[in-house]
Amino acid sequence: MGFEPFLSKFQGQPEARAIDHYLARGGYQGARKAIEQHKPDELIELVKQSGLRGRGGAGFPTGMKWGFVPKKVPKPRYLCVNADESEPGTFKDRMLLEFDPHTLLEGILICCWAVEIHTAYIYVRAEFTLGARILQKAIDEAYAKGWFGKNILGRGFDLDVTMHRGGGAYICGEETGLLSSLEGGPGLPKIKPPFPAVSGLFGCPTVINNVETLANLPFILDRGVPWFKSMGTEKSPGSKLFCVCGHVNKPGLYELPLGYPMKKLLYEDAGGILGGKKLKAVFPGGSSAPVLTAAESEAVTLDYEALGAAKSMLGSGGVIVMHEDTCMVNVLYNIARFYHHESCGQCTPCREGTGWIEKICKRLEHGQGRMEDIDLLLEVNQNMRGKTICLLADSLAMPAATLVQKWRDEFVHHVKEKRCRVAKGDLGVLAV
Repeated sequence: MGFEPFLSKFQGQPEARAIDHYLARGGYQGARKAIEQHKPDELIELVKQSGLRGRGGAGFPTGMKWGFVPKKVPKPRYLCVNADESEPGTFKDRMLLEFDPHTLLEGILICCWAVEIHTAYIYVRAEFTLGARILQKAIDEAYAKGWFGKNILGRGFDLDVTMHRGGGAYICGEETGLLSSLEGGPGLPKIKPPFPAVSGLFGCPTVINNVETLANLPFILDRGVPWFKSMGTEKSPGSKLFCVCGHVNKPGLYELPLGYPMKKLLYEDAGGILGGKKLKAVFPGGSSAPVLTAAESEAVTLDYEALGAAKSMLGSGGVIVMHEDTCMVNVLYNIARFYHHESCGQCTPCREGTGWIEKICKRLEHGQGRMEDIDLLLEVNQNMRGKTICLLADSLAMPAATLVQKWRDEFVHHVKEKRCRVAKGDLGVLAV
């Protein structure tokens, strides 16, 4: 029996947003099972057994994250939902917000019961105007039906959920930057430790989960752990939403079991490379992931372990495809402009390093590059990685290193010939 999408089943169907539609297809039954059949600690253990990993980028085990939250402290506990989807090439959470918001809300209810949380915030990217309107309506519907508010299911459990519009910055998608923004300040990431599970929102124990992560919970509760683990791999169970964009014939959102061959995704599901051209490179997990060559892309499977072994990462599932006419110097210039613009400026290696990479690439792109600029890019790169409060510096440094190392000949060509070797492909998703 083939794989049947469940997270993305209703994408493109506006009628699925309504709570009556959701209830008619069995909605909130997973939450009912969680509350009526499981004690909080039992539910955390069940999520651990499922092997569900965070779908926001890091892939950290969800149940383990919940288990880190201390309960015997005289402070409230919070859930913060990260819906600040700002990684270039990623649009999976947007789909869930716009077409199936109650799946997220039910996941919030399950999480809050497990961790004994009574207040949840959904931090929505500022640009998601439509998604925010749809989500707020869904929240109002859930309150009206008794799924949020006081004494849920007669169990004496109270839960209030508030949507918060984001700060309009990439850095607010970093979990501690999100907390800073939610607290009313600029979205500046915080030094860890302490980690949010111990001291998060307003200095209280906090769970931070991605939209897609929470959307899996109703299905795990309703259909069971064995069903969830029947998909994917042993260490990466379940499905994943992949956002395919760039030079393919059928860009879009694809839900697939983890461990799926990237070659099959590119050439069968996404319809092959645009214009019948040859594949050149792929960002497998958004623009912050180390770039894979065509050969590497066609050999790898889409899961955390396989992409890690290929020295890249699954990230947010943003698969950005580039064909043979793409100038890799131009690609680096585009993403450097983005990350330099989005740096909060708090850490010198990031504030200065992203700017230096942008300036060097600008020189190369405009025929003013020097041969020493190529190694200078790698030197700046090394001075950025692992030396800042958050990973924004690494988000440029990691793809920058692979672009220079794997396509060094193109950087040399820019210096010697003062022009691109290839015609620039229209990689719209990376245009800044």
